[in-house]
Amino acid sequence: MKLMLPYLSFSNPSVVKLLKDNTNKNINYSYKEVSAETLFNIKTKLKVPVFEEKNDYVPEIDKDYIFDKDTTLSIIAGFKYNRRVMIQGYHGTGKSTHVEQVAARLNWKCVRINLDSHISRIDLIGKEAIVLENDKQITKFKEGIIPWALENGTALVFDEYDAGRPDVMFVIQRILEVEGKLTLLEQNRVIKPHPSFRLFCTTNTIGLGDTSGLYHGTQQINQGQMDRWNIVSTLNYLPVEQEVQIIKSKCKEFISVFDKKYISLMVELANLTRSGFKNGDISTVMSPRTIITWAENAVIFNSVDYAFKVTFLNKCDEAERNIIVEYYQRCMGNDLPKSWSNIIEKDNDTNG
Repeated sequence: MKLMLPYLSFSNPSVVKLLKDNTNKNINYSYKEVSAETLFNIKTKLKVPVFEEKNDYVPEIDKDYIFDKDTTLSIIAGFKYNRRVMIQGYHGTGKSTHVEQVAARLNWKCVRINLDSHISRIDLIGKEAIVLENDKQITKFKEGIIPWALENGTALVFDEYDAGRPDVMFVIQRILEVEGKLTLLEQNRVIKPHPSFRLFCTTNTIGLGDTSGLYHGTQQINQGQMDRWNIVSTLNYLPVEQEVQIIKSKCKEFISVFDKKYISLMVELANLTRSGFKNGDISTVMSPRTIITWAENAVIFNSVDYAFKVTFLNKCDEAERNIIVEYYQRCMGNDLPKSWSNIIEKDNDTNG
């Protein structure tokens, strides 16, 4: 089998030895160089390595996906040059999906881990477990996701990185070094990272905690750990034209049922909520994900108005719903029923 190496610093003897040690796994690491401009439809002279073989851990390609240039360049640098990449931005902007879709086109194995409060050290590192072998119960070490990814050349994406528990964060800190080895104390074993191992994370905050009031449960990130992330990219709400293009590509069924001009009006309404949030008028904002969900619900209920109610309006503070209804009327040119925005009035009508 001819073994070709991904583009990174394989001059390191220990890395080359590691790859040789893995040749018995019958995995083909051959790749070809492809223009990133052709692959991602962004203006750049970069070429990226695309593995020739694909397995079950490679994400599915979304043919309609539209790539943001700055974010895509950061992710490409992460894959090609083995950089640790953090992507920060508001919810629903497609941070994790961006990494997945780049990995999908590179045929690079990629696994997402949501760092919720239930993820513990043993989930990441592993633990001793009782297993059945040859009809006998024995104690055996079952490795966690990090040792598995390190040895199998997989890209790990940690979602909600700023919500991780402190003990979990320090486990991750060990592998933030480009050639950082992981010591398994439980096995007295040192794991060297596979040359194709990559590490990404997505956050809503920038490591300083929640300053907006939108992201309860997030924590401050140790600055020593922040310093280990080589690239920090910001993906917030996109220009109107680009956001409209993305929504249209995702909501083809909606366009087949309703007038496509609604998409522009829906994005305009979303931008009003974002401006209102920045000005302190409302505390809930519409993300691109919200607009896509609104369009999908509109097809289900055959009503743009009612879909807006169940998708977004009902999530808003009752004291702010009149403002949201005003935004809706201004953009969509349609008055929503008063009972939808005034809960007290609705209750009085029911009791009366």
